[in-house]
Amino acid sequence: MKASRIYILTGLEKMSDPAFQHIHIFGAPGAGVTTLGKTLAAHLGYAHFDTDDYHWFTEDALPYKRRRNPDHRRQLLTRDLDASDRWVLSGSLCGWGDVFIPRFDKVVYLWLPAELRTKRIAARETLRYGTARITDGGDLHAIFEKFQTWAAAYDETSDNIRSRSKELEWLSALRCHTQRIEADYTVERLVEMVTGL
Repeated sequence: MKASRIYILTGLEKMSDPAFQHIHIFGAPGAGVTTLGKTLAAHLGYAHFDTDDYHWFTEDALPYKRRRNPDHRRQLLTRDLDASDRWVLSGSLCGWGDVFIPRFDKVVYLWLPAELRTKRIAARETLRYGTARITDGGDLHAIFEKFQTWAAAYDETSDNIRSRSKELEWLSALRCHTQRIEADYTVERLVEMVTGL
């Protein structure tokens, strides 16, 4: 059963308005945050950045092993955001990236049920790395299993900043235009909903 979509609107509703030049998209792991970020940026002709590229040393042979320290993340992201007039930033930065909150014109939160999210993650990682690497005996198996366990636990109430309760709390404190979408839509439909067109 699909969850109903939820909107929290605190500003204008059309992306054609110049107020929406800096858009942040975040939410549950596996909910399509990066996919929407890339697609929306391409649709609008904006630059796209993803917080994973700042949080992790993504060029490593084994991904998601080495984290950058928060100061380094902020330095790199500041450089890239300052170099672009209009951008879409996907991925979570709650806590380490709160310094960027005043830059946001619009923030979009995505959520889907855990069962659907973990299936999407499995399909994505299989496509990205191949079945042999993420299944038992593969060099990425332990990392994949750990990530799936963490992603499935996102909805549990906890003090972890990457939990649904904490991220919704973070969202509710923002003063810019915010939007929550909590149902399974195509990425094309999501773009329409976010742009209001």
